[in-house]
Amino acid sequence: MRTFAHISDLHLGRDAPTDAAVERLAEALLAAEVDLVLLSGDVTHKGRPCELELFERTFAPLRSRLRLVPGNHDRAGHDVREQLMPGPRVQGEALGELFLVRVDSTAPHNKSLLDAHGELTREDLGEVEAVVERAPRGALVVLMLHHHPLKLPFDHVGERLVSLLGWPCAEELDLGQELVERLRGRCDLILHGHRHALAERRLLAPGGRALRVLNAGSTPELRLARLVMHAGGRILSERWLHLGEERLPRPSARRAPPPRAAPAAA
Repeated sequence: MRTFAHISDLHLGRDAPTDAAVERLAEALLAAEVDLVLLSGDVTHKGRPCELELFERTFAPLRSRLRLVPGNHDRAGHDVREQLMPGPRVQGEALGELFLVRVDSTAPHNKSLLDAHGELTREDLGEVEAVVERAPRGALVVLMLHHHPLKLPFDHVGERLVSLLGWPCAEELDLGQELVERLRGRCDLILHGHRHALAERRLLAPGGRALRVLNAGSTPELRLARLVMHAGGRILSERWLHLGEERLPRPSARRAPPPRAAPAAA
């Protein structure tokens, strides 16, 4: 049995409490002896080299177990996308019985923090399908990207306002629904961040293979991370790793307790 952790939206460099929470997170992941850490973007707050250096120092003991994708905040400032995920926008990797597909959903327009929306092109979709086809039979197939493929509640009133004004910066990926539909029956998990509250969707495909779409939220804000135990290409169990808190944060627009799985969609 192996264990991976899903974390997201660290926003290192935003302020001292955030940096301290991320340091506690790295220590907790080491203590939990996880085999793999999946980080779905917004590693830095403004894409500055000093923030990237802080991340590298903090996660140095976990570096060989870490896989990540960039987020829109990582494209701001000096744009550290290439340091975080060098190479193509879509990449696949076999990690034992888990097959990981990483998708860079950011784009140059993310240089402006006001243009936070992601980008997923037809070419990206084709590459995703081609990479997923390489997954070994019986593997647990996991796709990770930063932006949410399906519509989710806004994090705050400001996002609702810009959406009403017609700006796309708070919206789901334009081709996100199509991505999900193409992966039904071929993929087990889609992991993302961007929205700072936890969320989960569960969809069924012909044959009964469930596809779960999981948003990690902002791990430093929530003070918890999902741990997934798996073997033989199947998820065996899950639990929550708490960062120095005995209880979950109280529900709010930014801090929501782990949701129950949504009813299965046909």
